[in-house]
Amino acid sequence: MHRNKIVSREDWFQAHKAHLAREKELTRLRERIAAERRGLPWLRIRKDYVFETEQGPKKLTDLFGANSQLIVYHFMFGPGCTHHCEGCSFLADHIDGANQHLRHHDVTLVVISRAPLAELAPYKRRMGWKFDWVSSYASDFNFDMQVSFTDKQIAAGDTTYNFETRPRTSRELPGTSVFYKDESGEIFLTFLSRARGGEAQIGAYDYLDMTPKGRNENGPYHGLMDWVRLHDEYQDKQAAPTNCCD
Repeated sequence: MHRNKIVSREDWFQAHKAHLAREKELTRLRERIAAERRGLPWLRIRKDYVFETEQGPKKLTDLFGANSQLIVYHFMFGPGCTHHCEGCSFLADHIDGANQHLRHHDVTLVVISRAPLAELAPYKRRMGWKFDWVSSYASDFNFDMQVSFTDKQIAAGDTTYNFETRPRTSRELPGTSVFYKDESGEIFLTFLSRARGGEAQIGAYDYLDMTPKGRNENGPYHGLMDWVRLHDEYQDKQAAPTNCCD
């Protein structure tokens, strides 16, 4: 690893003080973008989606519980999928800590995948996760949220993801969708993030970004697949990662 310039304490202090101005600029920009996000238009949800949960069938309105805001993480796990997505699992490792606080601040967080609940439950137990993980297998929810695609869509190249329509080969992709339920019970889609938008939910990246080596994703994929493993597999030699559910 290349070693940076070594300077006096005073020069070190002045350099880091100057950089702090840039950090503050980023913080203020993030706040402005968050305000713009909260001002975006909403989409009324008219379908009556039903999900398979550990407590039995539930509608979308039931997933809110006592809260008016619902965050859904779309975990890449399609029916019959035997590969566990390292990226989704990496993000999921960060959910339970935040969820201890979110549920007390008018926010419910639920993970949704298209695989039947019987396929999701064993992996959830293995990972030791506590969050609610439900199945959308019997509904169009994942397809309407544009995180799952039919064979017909893939064959036609008619796959829209992250507001972009282009040919894709993956049947399942990750993302986050946010909903609001008003006093009358109407539900609205207020925001969604896809692709690298999920990085904001991965606190480990913030730690790495403070270190001299940073994320240290130097190949062959130049992303989290270079190093991230399921948290119970770090001691094992890993085969080259594959795309989930292709």
